[in-house]
Amino acid sequence: MGEHMFVTSDGSPYSRFRRALATGNETLVIAAARELPRISLDDALRVCLVLRDGDRDRFERAAVRWLGRFALEARRATINDLRAAADALDALPGQPVAAMERLQALCLARGIG
Repeated sequence: MGEHMFVTSDGSPYSRFRRALATGNETLVIAAARELPRISLDDALRVCLVLRDGDRDRFERAAVRWLGRFALEARRATINDLRAAADALDALPGQPVAAMERLQALCLARGIG
């Protein structure tokens, strides 16, 4: 008898994570993210976007983690880049579109994404 691997209709953990992000449900996103071994910086920013309207402390922790990862992963990130990213993260709850555009531009400028 051979071994068979069965995949549930839920799909892979990453597929569940992407569906959770699409719902915008904070609880689903956190649960799905915990199933993943690693989350890309881009996806971590999407998590921040979902968390922006929920628990302020949870959002703050996620934003600080994202900023730390940006500092480590960005090529030649400067203090000004970090300041601009922190300002954009701080603005994310009130101005999500403009803040996301600034963060994505910073990532692209520093070779991420």
